[in-house]
Amino acid sequence: MHSETIKVRFRDTDAQGHLYFANYLVYADEASGALMSSLGFNWIDPAQAPCFVFTANINCDYLHECRMDDIVRVDVGYQRLGNSSATLGFDMHEQRSGTRLVRGTITQVFVDKTSRRPCAIPEELRQHLVTVSPALA
Repeated sequence: MHSETIKVRFRDTDAQGHLYFANYLVYADEASGALMSSLGFNWIDPAQAPCFVFTANINCDYLHECRMDDIVRVDVGYQRLGNSSATLGFDMHEQRSGTRLVRGTITQVFVDKTSRRPCAIPEELRQHLVTVSPALA
C-alpha cells in the first residue's frame, strides 16, 4: 500500500465549493504514478520505460464530499495481477477527520511501445509487486 497526501486547492473545486468529481480520479492517478515511481520504475521517460501503461477502466464510489483546504490521504495498492493487466485499489480519506471520501479501482493494461498492443507485465515489475504484496502471488 502506498499513500500520498494532497491539499485541495480552490482550482480543484466546482461552483458548489466541493472537490470536482473528476479530480478524485486525478488524485488517484497521481498516487498510482507515485507508487510506480516508489517501486523504482521510470514510466515518464519513454526511453527508460519497458512498456507503456494505459488506464483501461476506472470505477469510483463517492461516499462523502470534500472541500477546499481539506487534506486528502490517497491510499493505493495492487489488488490483482493478470498477464497483461493489473488492478489497483484506491481509497481516499480526509486526513484531519478520517472521513472516507471515495473508494475505487483502476485497471491498467501494459502495452508494447512499438505495436501498442497488450504485452506481458514486465517480469521485474511483476516480481517486485509480488514481493511487496504477497497476496498477489
